[in-house]
Amino acid sequence: MTRLSTSIALAVLLLAPTLPAEDAALERLEREMARLAQGAGGAVGVAVTHLETGRKVALRGRERFPMASSYKVPIAVRLLERVDRGELRLDQMVELRAKDLHPGSGTLTDLFNKPGLTLSVRNLLELMLLISDNSATDVCLRLAGGPERVMARMREVGIQGIDVNRSTAQLIADATGVTHLPPEDEWTPELFSQLLRSVPPDTGREAALRFNADRRDTAEPEAMRALLERIWARDLLRPDSAELLLDIMRRCRTGGARLRGILPAGTEVAHKTGTIGGTTNDVGIVTLPDGAGHVAIAAFVKSSEKEVPARERAIAEIARAVHDFFLFNPR
Repeated sequence: MTRLSTSIALAVLLLAPTLPAEDAALERLEREMARLAQGAGGAVGVAVTHLETGRKVALRGRERFPMASSYKVPIAVRLLERVDRGELRLDQMVELRAKDLHPGSGTLTDLFNKPGLTLSVRNLLELMLLISDNSATDVCLRLAGGPERVMARMREVGIQGIDVNRSTAQLIADATGVTHLPPEDEWTPELFSQLLRSVPPDTGREAALRFNADRRDTAEPEAMRALLERIWARDLLRPDSAELLLDIMRRCRTGGARLRGILPAGTEVAHKTGTIGGTTNDVGIVTLPDGAGHVAIAAFVKSSEKEVPARERAIAEIARAVHDFFLFNPR
């Protein structure tokens, strides 16, 4: 290289816009998240905040993703708000009726197929979040005032990118191609099983495509991250209610291969998962070791044609990259 060309190259470098070191590091993390997301076999949205410093990074952060069972977090926030207002009590007993036993994940429908079961509001909240019980969820949704009140609460606190529109029973029916549900008073577990078995394969595939494009019960990763930030900050709920919610999420029994998947043993994660069709999600708050702080992370996969373990592995690898980045760059 001649002295002239060397001087020109040096001048170009000196005149080129430079990013602060911190911004450049976050951009590197974003590129790594995008690389790891390729393993999920679908569209991946992730939004992350280091809670103590406010540093953020996102991938498809403003795109809509089906929440599946992660929508149980905003339902819980609205339910606990009613508790804080004195409109409900955690020890208030609720009788489950036959029509309250709905399809999907959980144990209530499997274990209690006859009416007569009575549970407290806290029992129902824990079943909804710990094991993602759909029957408990739909009762909690009713106690919260219905989808409209859950979504209204999100808007009241400035979160625009989360929509809650349907019960889990209706959501599952729409996602799987079940049509013409009878009146709710006629719902039974046996009826749902019969309706699900009767859906032709082509109808089910068409329903899945419609579900992936449906705006109902979706969230932007950045909006879900904002909700997690507010829960952690304890400014949406009374401190004891916020701590109860976080405590239950720390004990979540689903999705061990997702955010938790390849984090160091013993890492504390308060989270909630979601799965339906080509959708696999996990949203939560990770506690970093050695006083390095906490990370809120919302990870969504949609329209994936890969098996669930592949999607979970992508989420786990992204979570590990985020964990390590903020562990070694805490300030």
